[in-house]
Amino acid sequence: MSALTDLHQEIDARVDNIRASHPDWLCGKGCDGCCRQLAELPRLTHSEWALLQTGLSTLDEPQRAAIRQRLADLGPTPARPVTCPLLDPATGACPVYAHRPTACRTYGFYAERDRLLVCGRIAAQDAEGKLTTVIWGNHARIDRALAETGEVRSLAEWFKACFGRARGPRCR
Repeated sequence: MSALTDLHQEIDARVDNIRASHPDWLCGKGCDGCCRQLAELPRLTHSEWALLQTGLSTLDEPQRAAIRQRLADLGPTPARPVTCPLLDPATGACPVYAHRPTACRTYGFYAERDRLLVCGRIAAQDAEGKLTTVIWGNHARIDRALAETGEVRSLAEWFKACFGRARGPRCR
C-alpha cells in the first residue's frame, strides 16, 4: 500500500466513526455546499494528482472537457468563493468522488489547532452543543503525512502541466 492509501484509510475510518455515532450528520450525498464555497482551488500533492488522474480517466471526453473549461473560466485569480471545477453543476455530485483529494475527504470531520474545518451548518450545531461527543480528527497530523506524498500544486497547475500544450513529465 502507498502512504496516500494508508492516509485515506485512516481518514475513512474517522469519517465512518463520526457518521456511525451521528447518523444525521450533515455531510453526505447530496450536500455540495463546501464544494461551492471554496476559498481557493484545491491544492494536491503529486500522489493525489496521480489518484485524481485515475478518476479523470474514467470520465468520457465531454466530461473532462467541461472540467477543463470550468478551470479556464476561473482564470488565473479566481474570485471567492470558488466552486470546485470538478463538481458537476447539474447534479451537484463529484464525478471523481472515489479519487477526490485529501482536503475533500477531511472537510467536515477534522480540526486545526483552534478551529473546525467544517461548513457553517456544522459549526452552528457545534456552537449549540450538539456535537460534544464528536472526536474530531487532527488536521495537522494529516498535513504532515500528506506532505510526504509529493510536491504540491493547485488543481489548475496540475491540469496545465498535464493537459496544456507542453505536457510535463509529472502527469502520472
